[in-house]
Amino acid sequence: MLEYEVRPLGAWLERVTNPRRGSHVFKASWVDTLDLLGRELEYLGARRVVLQVDVLAGDIRRDGMLRANARVGFPGVRVAFESKYGPLTYATDAHESHYGWATLSGWQANVRAVALGLEALRAVDRYGVTRRGEQYRGWAAIAMAPAGLTVDEAAELLARWAEPDSDEKRQAAERAIRRREAGAVVTAYKRAARRAHPDAGGDVDTFDRLTKARDLLEAR
Repeated sequence: MLEYEVRPLGAWLERVTNPRRGSHVFKASWVDTLDLLGRELEYLGARRVVLQVDVLAGDIRRDGMLRANARVGFPGVRVAFESKYGPLTYATDAHESHYGWATLSGWQANVRAVALGLEALRAVDRYGVTRRGEQYRGWAAIAMAPAGLTVDEAAELLARWAEPDSDEKRQAAERAIRRREAGAVVTAYKRAARRAHPDAGGDVDTFDRLTKARDLLEAR
């Protein structure tokens, strides 16, 4: 069984996928998904495996697992770990929850997508194309490179943290920010900051990203 710990996702640094596929494209269970991910990580000599999910710190148990009643907001995930090729991070938000016959939630489907991606990368070695894991180097660079925010990303980030419980309200907030409606940035920032502040169970990195997003938008 894969040994991992869950941590809050924090700021989403990658481009947001729109539209997303439904999680129903995968018929596998969560147990099957963890088995697949564990197998691929074993090939990479992985250790210190972290799944970053869009939850609050209080939604995570002391053993590093999600609480049964945890509410996951944004479906994007990051899978980060130490490997024989150095630190690697893979992230995707390509899938979202599909209610009905789907066995995986949105974030779980994205974990499976990462596992399948790792399986595909390993397949390159079967044909002798690589010798030293060259196909993994790009993700090592992504994991360590600092990322700034574009205006669009800043608007999306503030809106998502300001209105995490309602897609309709989140979209309305994002539209208001993009249109530069009076007070839209300040209002969104205040709401987002209350959730992300370290004293409220958030983390310093996310709070810092939200503040930079506000500063960027107010400087437009």
